[in-house]
Amino acid sequence: MASWVVSECGLRPLPRIYPRPRTGISSTETSQLKCRALPLCKNGKAPSLWVSGGSRSREWGLKVSAPLMVGSVDEEFREGEAINGVSELGLGEGDGDGGFDPGAPPPFRLAEIRAAIPKHCWMKDPWRSMSYVVRDVAVVFGLAAAAAYFNHWAVWPLYWFAQGTMFWALFVLGHDCGHGSFSSNPKLNSVVGHLLHSSILVPYHGWRISHRTHHQNHGHVENDESWHPLSEKIYRSLDTATRTLRFTLPFPMLAYPLYLWGRSPGKTGSHFDPNSDLFIPNERKDVITSTVCWSAMAALLVCLSFVMGPVQMLKLYGIPYWIFVMWLDLVTYLHHHGHEEKLPWYRGKEWSYLRGGLTTLDRDYGVINNIHHDIGTHVIHHLFPQIPHYHLVEATKAAKPVLGKYYREPKKSGPLPFHLLGSLIRSMKQDHYVSDTGDVVYYQKDPQLPGSQKSE
Repeated sequence: MASWVVSECGLRPLPRIYPRPRTGISSTETSQLKCRALPLCKNGKAPSLWVSGGSRSREWGLKVSAPLMVGSVDEEFREGEAINGVSELGLGEGDGDGGFDPGAPPPFRLAEIRAAIPKHCWMKDPWRSMSYVVRDVAVVFGLAAAAAYFNHWAVWPLYWFAQGTMFWALFVLGHDCGHGSFSSNPKLNSVVGHLLHSSILVPYHGWRISHRTHHQNHGHVENDESWHPLSEKIYRSLDTATRTLRFTLPFPMLAYPLYLWGRSPGKTGSHFDPNSDLFIPNERKDVITSTVCWSAMAALLVCLSFVMGPVQMLKLYGIPYWIFVMWLDLVTYLHHHGHEEKLPWYRGKEWSYLRGGLTTLDRDYGVINNIHHDIGTHVIHHLFPQIPHYHLVEATKAAKPVLGKYYREPKKSGPLPFHLLGSLIRSMKQDHYVSDTGDVVYYQKDPQLPGSQKSE
């Protein structure tokens, strides 16, 4: 079963076709990146952008690559040739001058974005962070107590949606711990992260390490770790049933637990296995700790099932857990897919930390914004994951003048973000694979896939 969910697994094991990636930069180091851009050459071509790390690189578990030099996009691509599906995209559609190319190197540097963000946005307040933990935990227990007290068929569906959303909120706070944006104290981050993530069956350190890789390589076809594209070669290797299920809702929105055990197509390793190639030797103790905490929570749930009854535990915990999983997969998918205009993915010399980060998307979730700690404010989070969640909105507002057209204003939501279901469905019908070749590629549609014929 773990093999037919979108971007997380396939119906059958897939051959590993990519070489083991090389050393990358850490999410902490990204805050210290200093970029130096050269002026335009006389022939009008954009020069290469050079990025240098502010501190000595470390041998990370996944040994991912972060090229130091970013070259300009080929002239053929600039002229809109039919390369990797680009001619089908209508680049510049909806743009006033029709000339904006989302795959072109930006005219600004990472340092310019950083300089535009007020200094206080970088400050971490552990007391304020803990206040959100106390608030969310109180709501979780309050909802469970109320549902158990009323125990009525009309109450349970409301409880499942509300509690599943709160589980997702707990994950976001643990996510901040993993980035170090919760506080400047690593021990506090680790303790709180383990308590929050273990309570919703997430192995804290295992997830933290792979998520770090996602941030280090966002927008890279092969090296990204989360919801990255299938190459056409892998896509074509799947049988028809597998392809259909991979892009048929709700199956893709149930991917996360399976991903924790098996990762994505073309990649190997488990987030629970300390000997997995996800991790380096000095991280194995951390992984063991997280796996033990996860196992303790699983054992507690089994014991409570004997005490309270399995049906009651299913209603109180099991169904909200799967609502949480759907929230997690929905939000993380839409951060990187489903925009009205196609967005690029990169390989080789065309990839850079900045260009990859600029292909992420902000989303508006209405009243859910506050509940899940503004995680929809995602572009600035991806570029600077050290910024606490309670400063992301202000930091984004300050950075928008620098980002210009590279920032895609999210569509405003009503009280609940029902409009995002349309973006999700459209993306599932159109975004199937990318070309096996090319350093700037876009999602392409398989017209043979059931359901894709009806998409625009």
